[in-house]
Amino acid sequence: MKDIEIKSIGLMSGTSLDGLDVCQCTFKRTDGKWSFTLDCARGYSYPDDYKYKLGTGAQNMSAYEYVAFHSEYGFFLGERVKEFMEEFGVKPDIVSSHGHTIFHEPHKKIMYQIGDGAAIAAVTRVPVVSDFRRLDIMLGGQGAPLVPIGDRFLFGEYDFCLNIGGFSNISFQKGDKRVAFDISPVNYVINHYCRQIGLEFDRDGLIARKGTVCQELLDALNDMDFYKQEGPKSLGREWVEKYVYPLIESYDLSLEDRLRTFYEHAAMQVAVVVKANAEKERPTLLITGGGALNVFLIERIAELSGAEVVIPDKKIIEYKEAIIFALLGALYMADEPSCLSAVTGAPFDNIGGMLFKI
Repeated sequence: MKDIEIKSIGLMSGTSLDGLDVCQCTFKRTDGKWSFTLDCARGYSYPDDYKYKLGTGAQNMSAYEYVAFHSEYGFFLGERVKEFMEEFGVKPDIVSSHGHTIFHEPHKKIMYQIGDGAAIAAVTRVPVVSDFRRLDIMLGGQGAPLVPIGDRFLFGEYDFCLNIGGFSNISFQKGDKRVAFDISPVNYVINHYCRQIGLEFDRDGLIARKGTVCQELLDALNDMDFYKQEGPKSLGREWVEKYVYPLIESYDLSLEDRLRTFYEHAAMQVAVVVKANAEKERPTLLITGGGALNVFLIERIAELSGAEVVIPDKKIIEYKEAIIFALLGALYMADEPSCLSAVTGAPFDNIGGMLFKI
């Protein structure tokens, strides 16, 4: 295995709808081991109509409208990458795009990450790889989470790597395999209720901190069937809308109590996983994603899990998923698998992604 160096731009748009994250990293594979430097990064906010379409609007479009928006959003991504390249004066070897998840029902072999990779390539004139989940799902896997390969290669010194975005997902080493799965919805639910009062999110958990836990609702949330399943397993917005929102709204609670109860639920589910899999009394827990900036949520996770919580540099918090998608582009170029069968449940590791090259 020869040593290589690859410059890759990663794009990440999460279900929490807080915008598009873009970064360029330089990856080096030396003696079979990967390392990286974060060259530059920035975020781009979405216009309001995109927040609606990427949130729930696209799911209800006609086939023609959906295909048209797939192309339109792809050109939007391409323009942002072109701006990014010009602003920072970079020219990557590859652009690696997650797209934005609209449908995720792997048990039905249904998935779609919107944002045409061909449009990104057309605008940037740089090779683009996208659509990372499709092959894994067609093989019978979950197609997610995709972050664990990066956790293993780039953040392997921590016992657990937890990402908190629209959903929380965790990865950790178990013997010679990387194990990972989605834990629960987090910001997807929190932001949904905050938007009802004109806020994008609950800054530092200040709203939830004022509330009181409703024990009956907390017990009902913790008793949901998903939490009794063994991994590999993943979550999508369909599950939240079908089961979580109706359950929460069946209780007549103030916003503060509703959020306080949901925070406790999300923190408890993390704690259950950490305690069940820890190999030492006080394991290290690296937390990234937007939820790592939520002071109250992190307090609850630290107290309930008993782990040594590690909050990294703010750029790593904000851009870790984009960094890992940049890595997926580098792995694609290096002809190395990005989907791990131990994580997704597919019959074997596979190289996800579709390449568009001019």
